Amino acid sequence: MTAYLIVRAEVSAADRDAFDHWYETEHLPDAKAAFNVQNAERGWSETEDNAHFAFYEFPDLAHAEAATGSDAITALIAEFDRVWEGRVTRSRNVVAIKQKL
Repeated sequence: MTAYLIVRAEVSAADRDAFDHWYETEHLPDAKAAFNVQNAERGWSETEDNAHFAFYEFPDLAHAEAATGSDAITALIAEFDRVWEGRVTRSRNVVAIKQKL
């Protein structure tokens, strides 16, 4: 069943517009291609100030786990760190969907 890589980023208000533009035009398309995912989506939290979430949909848990241990994610992390120079903190989670109605 489907699995997701979910990335949560905490972005300062001062960096929000630049981050939003960069993620929209560069990072999300690059990550979608690098991971060869079914879907890549992102958005800003409506309940947490300046919390950004990205969702990468994989066909199953094995594909999601392979992506999180790949050279592709290493390169994406390096590029993210180069651009944001420690100004944005983030966490990653892999979630396997167990039920869908």
